[in-house]
Amino acid sequence: MEHRVASLRLPVPAQDVLVALFITVMQVQGTIVRNAGEVVQRPLSDLGNLGYVLLVVSGVVVVVRRRWPVPVFVTAALVSLVYYGLDFPDGPGWLGLFVALYTVTAYGEGRRSLMIAGVGTSVLAIGWLVAAADIEPRAAIGWVYFRIGASVMSAALGESVRSRQVIAAEAQQRAELAERTREEEARARVDAERLRIAREVHDTVAHAIAIINVQSGVTAHVLDRKPEVAREALRAIEQTSSRALREMRAILGVLRDDDGDDGDGRVPYPGLEQIDELAAKARAAGLDIELKETSSAAPLPSAVGGAAYRILQESITNVIRHVGPTGVTVTLNHGTETLEIRVTDEGRRAAPGHDPADPHLPARHQTGRGILGMRERCHLLGGELDAGPLPGGGFEVSARLPLAPTGRSL
Repeated sequence: MEHRVASLRLPVPAQDVLVALFITVMQVQGTIVRNAGEVVQRPLSDLGNLGYVLLVVSGVVVVVRRRWPVPVFVTAALVSLVYYGLDFPDGPGWLGLFVALYTVTAYGEGRRSLMIAGVGTSVLAIGWLVAAADIEPRAAIGWVYFRIGASVMSAALGESVRSRQVIAAEAQQRAELAERTREEEARARVDAERLRIAREVHDTVAHAIAIINVQSGVTAHVLDRKPEVAREALRAIEQTSSRALREMRAILGVLRDDDGDDGDGRVPYPGLEQIDELAAKARAAGLDIELKETSSAAPLPSAVGGAAYRILQESITNVIRHVGPTGVTVTLNHGTETLEIRVTDEGRRAAPGHDPADPHLPARHQTGRGILGMRERCHLLGGELDAGPLPGGGFEVSARLPLAPTGRSL
């Protein structure tokens, strides 16, 4: 229905032409009818039909009121002063002036338009009162006050319309800004969730692949001579891959709605409760893990526990990938305000089936995402992480996580 009404609406120039034509006819015809049969000081036909000309000019000028509001108002005001100053008969010859005054404030610039309207109305009031100084009968001076009051009302009406339009435009801008802000926040949340998922996938897959790589090497080495050891290595590969698949399902489960899932494929969000299982898998991969953990006075926040587990997992995975079988010491110090984590390895050492100069073991200091991902986890919680080689050989990763995270939760 609104579209139908909009399609029937005339263009703005056509509207102004019709308004100007209506005002012109009303001013001329209304003045003639109002003064029919009465004696007037100066008829419209006097001075070469100047009265008619003035009424027509003040009506026709309204056609361009939207384009030049101030010049149109000045023209209508001067015509009115001349018309009443020459004692032409009173009537609705002020319609064009009121429309021009309304347009100045409605389409103007606020304070400047009000000043123009105020000064113009004051000049008009003085001119009208001077022209009506000897008006007869004296009661007719009421029309002068009517013109003054109507001028003020026209300016006030235009300012009211302009103010409402400004308020509506500001409300629209605020709504658009709020919508853009909501979209940006939603995109930021999506990006943060995507980064979290990518980080979790990286940690899970890298850890599982590192263990599978080691165990598959052991299997290939002892398959013919020690089938029992090969069988244990294959079982470790099966368990590690199964666990990795379950963790992947749990991580990626946020991307879909598994209403029909019975929950068997899901695992709890990893935390320090699984550290013994993590150490067992590392031992199966050939690491000599030693755990040192102080007692915790209170349960860890889930974000801190999850970040600590992932840091330990990534550190152990790096040892498996870059060093091979070696001794690793994991220290967890539960403080009152922070959790301190330290993972120290002894460096490469000779072991059955592992050459310390094995070219399949990549350089420890090559650029990768592991340490960067651990550092990002710490920074998100307001913590710190250092990683580097030890003077006597080996490598150490140390992290400090506040128990009351100051950053975004993972």
